[in-house]
Amino acid sequence: MTPTPIRVLIAEDQALVRGALAALLALESDIDIVAQALDGLDAASKVRQFHPDIVLADVEMPGMTGIELAQHLAVEGLSTKVVIVSTFARPGYLARARAAGALGYLPKSAPAGELATAIRTVHAGGQAIAPQLAQAAREAGADPLTSRERDVLRLAEEGLSNKEIADVLLLSAGTVRNYLADAAGKLGAANRTEAGRLARGMGWL
Repeated sequence: MTPTPIRVLIAEDQALVRGALAALLALESDIDIVAQALDGLDAASKVRQFHPDIVLADVEMPGMTGIELAQHLAVEGLSTKVVIVSTFARPGYLARARAAGALGYLPKSAPAGELATAIRTVHAGGQAIAPQLAQAAREAGADPLTSRERDVLRLAEEGLSNKEIADVLLLSAGTVRNYLADAAGKLGAANRTEAGRLARGMGWL
């Protein structure tokens, strides 16, 4: 008796990459590409429509990231499992993805056979984390920032002044200044611009 193929939805905002992933994985006899989504919100809708076993999701997509998609599916109590693929080898992304419920995390540069193996592993109840990403995460350690420090750094990245950040977050300008100083200190940054750059590079924002 032929096993039932693994039903996969591919969520990727770059059409060329999405089409290439679909074409390559469709060559696997035990994998069935049931749908493609152009962003995270589209993927969330199509999960409810097509009930895939696995979502292969880009980490950075408009509307809803792959990490947010994994969290959304977990909150909804859906059985679909998430495998993240990313151009960025950022340790913080891996930690956040795992915390959100993703069971796989691989670079986009991974060979098609490796992606197929990861899909099979996750479908069978295991986890599939690229060794080089796991090693980078171990070396980087845990995210030292608090949620409020991340909030102020994100707004600072957008070019908002301390007063404007304070207005958005309903804080005092002095409190915002302290959060920014604490974040910079933890990251060994000279100023808030460098702190944002370092945190973004690690995947903590």
